[in-house]
Amino acid sequence: MIIRQLTAIFAISGLAAATPAIAQDTAEPQGPSAEFGETVFDGDFITIGAGAAVSPSYTGSDDYVISVLPVILGSYGGVNISPRAGGIKLDFIPDPESGVGFDLGVAARLRNNRASQIEDEVVLQYGELERAIEVGPSIGINFPAVLNPYDSISVATDVMFDINGAHGGTVVTPSISYTSPLSRGILASFSLSAEWASEDFQDYYFTSDPADFTGPAVDALPAYQVDGGGFTSFGANLLMGFDLDGDVTNGGLGLVAITGYSRLVGDAADTPFTTIRGSRDQFLGALGLTYTF
Repeated sequence: MIIRQLTAIFAISGLAAATPAIAQDTAEPQGPSAEFGETVFDGDFITIGAGAAVSPSYTGSDDYVISVLPVILGSYGGVNISPRAGGIKLDFIPDPESGVGFDLGVAARLRNNRASQIEDEVVLQYGELERAIEVGPSIGINFPAVLNPYDSISVATDVMFDINGAHGGTVVTPSISYTSPLSRGILASFSLSAEWASEDFQDYYFTSDPADFTGPAVDALPAYQVDGGGFTSFGANLLMGFDLDGDVTNGGLGLVAITGYSRLVGDAADTPFTTIRGSRDQFLGALGLTYTF
């Protein structure tokens, strides 16, 4: 579906989970064929790009760092490739020509939380953690033509497991998104999401043990033990995508801007890494450039 593919073009770092489809009222060639004509998305296509994001130094930090985000996405042989935060998703179910669509595939990501760029000098004295490699199934459903012929609401969930032996736990990330083109070259997407994590995950990132502290004892944070699995955060993101020649259907250069906010809850909010050295309020900003062919 054309609009579904346009959404992917603007989905740098996976912060927009929407994947809309176009509704067709009849079997006559009106819908996307009449509106857009021949496009770069008719068949296989690829998008490459890079972005820069300003985000917390670690989950719960009030220090912010800049990260470079490489991007690759597209469609090949009926398999859709889309970015995720720190990773990628493959969807193996071809999109329908009209009506409700379903996603079923595999998602993977590299989690760098407290593995690098720790700006807080006290938290740094607890040492850098191992990077987690998370892999698991991704499912979703897309409802097209909600308020206009080209918008959609999408509901998705990723369930991923650490296969690198870092936190060794499970992470579940449900999301819901509304996406609509504002013109032939501008697209907007608003999404709500949450993160749930198992006890192993929570213990790895949020337990505070004075025995792990390598600095002066007087600077050590209070001991803190997590209380099982649970939600770690709830958040919202707004994405705006702009084609630089005003026509996204012909490929070429595009620009994407993302702003986001999340609120830490549970052990992620109560750990002294957050309450004493950081903040429960987490903000995100990103800007990226893509090229589609």
